[in-house]
Amino acid sequence: AMAPPASPTAAATPRTRARDISDSLRPIKPNRFGFEQARHLLWRAGFGGTPEQIQTLASWGPEKAVDHLLNYESVPYEPVSLDAFDRNIIRPPTAQERLMAAQARRASDEETLARLRARRQEMERDDRQQMRRIQHWWLKRMIETPRPLEEKMTLFWHGHFATSYRTIENSYHMFKQNAMFRRHACGNFGDLLFQIIRDPAMLAYLDNNDSRRGRPNENLARELMELFSLGVGNYTEKDIKEGARALTGYTFEDDEFVFQERNHDDGVKTILGKSGRLDGDDFVRAILEHKRCAPFIVSKLYRALVMDYPTGDEQRDRVAKSVVRDLAATLLSSRYNLKPVLRRLLLSEHFYDPAVVGGQIKSPVELVVGAVRSLNTPVRDLSVLNDALALMGQNLFFPPSVAGWAGGRSWINTSTMFVRQNTLCFLLTGRKPSGYDALASEQRYDPTPLLAELARADPAAMSDPERIVGYILRFALAVDVPEGSGLRQELLSYVRSLGGRIDADVITAVLLLLTAAPEYQLC
Repeated sequence: AMAPPASPTAAATPRTRARDISDSLRPIKPNRFGFEQARHLLWRAGFGGTPEQIQTLASWGPEKAVDHLLNYESVPYEPVSLDAFDRNIIRPPTAQERLMAAQARRASDEETLARLRARRQEMERDDRQQMRRIQHWWLKRMIETPRPLEEKMTLFWHGHFATSYRTIENSYHMFKQNAMFRRHACGNFGDLLFQIIRDPAMLAYLDNNDSRRGRPNENLARELMELFSLGVGNYTEKDIKEGARALTGYTFEDDEFVFQERNHDDGVKTILGKSGRLDGDDFVRAILEHKRCAPFIVSKLYRALVMDYPTGDEQRDRVAKSVVRDLAATLLSSRYNLKPVLRRLLLSEHFYDPAVVGGQIKSPVELVVGAVRSLNTPVRDLSVLNDALALMGQNLFFPPSVAGWAGGRSWINTSTMFVRQNTLCFLLTGRKPSGYDALASEQRYDPTPLLAELARADPAAMSDPERIVGYILRFALAVDVPEGSGLRQELLSYVRSLGGRIDADVITAVLLLLTAAPEYQLC
């Protein structure tokens, strides 16, 4: 039985509390770190976890749990090989091909020109197919990884340094950029900024490959400051023009960065108060020395991992500003290394404040990847899941603009709520809007392992609908569902209408109802 989705407005509204929010960055005390806190940590620093995984982190205590997620290099997992995908689908024309094309144009040889165009179109078609395979590969990696924070931060940087395949039309460059984000996921922001001005995908996306002495393109210089490091109001139009001059000659050939000295403007420039014969690296150094860089980056991390900011709520915004200021100081003292900032944040009393827990709307990726990882559903069909992400507004490798995805409440509207419900229904049952997945009967979902922790702790609870429903609510939702609430009573009434029996089909039906609820959209 499928209930219609609740109103998008309700689903898009994280709960608010009248109580004060702690601004404390002191580590949470071990005796205050339990199941709910471990669950929160797994969702924000990853994509959720099963009850058993949550209980494991809770038993470890906060320091061991956070360090396990943060120091993921010690967790064995297959590294990403740059040879995993074909780098030669889109390639520069050979000397022979260029000569053939030039001769055909001079001779008005339409047959040869048509043959060259057809070959190009075939390359583009093959590349689009590889891009889809890369989407499936990354989605699968997020689902399967034992290093969830690595993939969560790779996704964060993909949204921060947003680059779209639709513009650059080179799947291997998108894959290579993704691998670069992963290498620097929790590393040094400065190193990442130096790499981004050398990244072929970014150079093509913001037209810097066409920027040369005397004709500088301002796109990369502008976005480097506005969206990637400082924010609006912290630079001038002159900084943009001078920064664009500094980045002339920064281009690529085939798949590799190339500095073309002949195209570089080596004249004297002044950028953000620094003067000299500045190049792209000097531009990045000027940015990193600017007083607004660390607060800007910490603010972006804060919005991704903690809560939207600013909110318009004076008290919440005061607390967020205080936390961001203190964490920005940590980022500077660590010379832009991210791990000390992330460790301090993920251990803090502020991070586990009840007003923070359950206060974010799941992105489409968090919803899909988190459902598979926490409910332990079959993956079923990566193509269906990938298409669902696009319908929900988060098409991987296709951000809507250089500003990335807006996030927050923009994820929720009438259309996306139906897709969210249908996607969870597909994962739980194999059912699609038109028919069933071909392997649905073979990949039958068994939810009973989710109750293993409850069965071990209290075998008698396995025949008590109230205990079962309460346990599922505690595990599956980030928000409290008090006794007597509408959702709890709806689930109990459903179970009792079946005579109170508890089996795999009943638990699956409870999860279908639960995942369609507004509360499930929050983490």
